[in-house]
Amino acid sequence: MRKNSIKNIRINEEVMRELSNIIRGEIKDPRINPMTSVVAVEVAPDLKTAKAYISVLGDEESLKDTIKGLKSAEGFIRTRLAKSVNLRNTPEIRFIPDQSIEYGVRMSKMIDEVIEKQKE
Repeated sequence: MRKNSIKNIRINEEVMRELSNIIRGEIKDPRINPMTSVVAVEVAPDLKTAKAYISVLGDEESLKDTIKGLKSAEGFIRTRLAKSVNLRNTPEIRFIPDQSIEYGVRMSKMIDEVIEKQKE
């Protein structure tokens, strides 16, 4: 299976959807911020590993705590994922912090500031 095949894209989307549901509804770890979202998931073509890009609405400390909480709950998450997604292998998940939303908000504010200065 190629990396960008239709099958791989569908697997990525399904794993992302289920991972979001598991993080939002089933994990009770207090370290995990309630405003945590799964931005993207990249499952390897051999289905052995997956990279989950996680975004947290909050400060840097909240992001670090959420990643630690997710890493400690990895076994539970993987078990739940195996039950909900029918794959030959359940991928081993690596949680990677994603700052793209935060970056976009910061750039938008900078653009607004430049537009305000030009109006003066």
